[in-house]
Amino acid sequence: MSMLVVNAGSSSLKTVLYDDAQPDLTRLAEYRAANIGQERSTLDSWAEGTEKATITLPLSDHQQALQVILDTINKSVPTGSIDTIAYRVVYGGKAYYQPTIITDVVRADLATFSGIDPEHAPVTLAIIDQLRHLLPDSQHIACFDTAYFHDIPDVAQIVPIPRAYRDLGIRRFGYHGLSYDYLSDTFGVIAGETARRGRVIYAHLGSGASMAATVDGHPVDMTMGVTPVSGLVMGSRTGDIDPGLAWSLATQANLSIDQYQHMINHESGLLAVSELSSDMYELIQAQATNPDAALAVELFCYQARKAIGALASTINGIDSLVFSGGIGEQSAEIRRRISEGLSFLGITIDNDANERHDRLISAPNSQVGVHVIPTDESLSIARSIISMKTKDRQ
Repeated sequence: MSMLVVNAGSSSLKTVLYDDAQPDLTRLAEYRAANIGQERSTLDSWAEGTEKATITLPLSDHQQALQVILDTINKSVPTGSIDTIAYRVVYGGKAYYQPTIITDVVRADLATFSGIDPEHAPVTLAIIDQLRHLLPDSQHIACFDTAYFHDIPDVAQIVPIPRAYRDLGIRRFGYHGLSYDYLSDTFGVIAGETARRGRVIYAHLGSGASMAATVDGHPVDMTMGVTPVSGLVMGSRTGDIDPGLAWSLATQANLSIDQYQHMINHESGLLAVSELSSDMYELIQAQATNPDAALAVELFCYQARKAIGALASTINGIDSLVFSGGIGEQSAEIRRRISEGLSFLGITIDNDANERHDRLISAPNSQVGVHVIPTDESLSIARSIISMKTKDRQ
């Protein structure tokens, strides 16, 4: 039997098929649809014993993308053999912080989460509905990004608004938790348990970007707050901005709530500053001749340095810094520019190791270990499902 892990983004859909009968969770196949709903959608596919392939095809929405993926899977592995389907669900609120079997009641609760996460929740819910209909005999389980931060200290989770609103469930939740869970486990394997239990800052830097500080292997604080649009500046998301801006734009530009929501998620961030692209690679390529692109890149590095400094203050210093995410894993320039401004914390990188994308890029004389670890949210989800099922059998 096999397990399908599903991770839906606002314009992407990633699925990984595992042999869950094997202790090491052998990957059987992996598929990623990108640019869904745009002119040139792509599908990357790989199955055990084959080479990775990429095709361009029209994908109008996530449901069509999922059907194409299922049809492709069925050519090598009958979908009837999929006994478990696990979903990355970005927001779980206060109630959901463990892997949870999706019953009709749970599904109804998930439908109420769009107010906090309007970008991911509706897409994820549509995918869940589609797969529950197509594969009703499989067990469907939700794994929540916010779960990792469920038990952070009260001072790090409270939002200073009247209690009447906090009683609605409003708090700082933090996101990318499935990534941080994987990074923490992997860091312990790579650097040792003593390092993992030290003062660690994890930097998940991609089109969505955040950071988390941990002590003794447990999260203490993070950059993302109530919603995934908060924290660091991102590809097309604002990150933290003055809360009064919503009122100001409503009165000065007649911006509606829906228009404001679209603006802060899709028209802002690096895209707005550069007026060119939300893609860091394109901005780095353009920065030598485009001042706005150069400003966008510097803003990203500036905010990252500031966040690391702030998080370090919450854990009384820093022993290890871990870069991950698409930008954190792949851009030596961004890692260098962030690290160069952190010498006051004892961070010094080895430029040659950084350019080679080594897993350890700190210089021998650095007081802080600086690491690069590729993240794997799908494997984090799969492992949590195995752990859940093992506990259920005990």
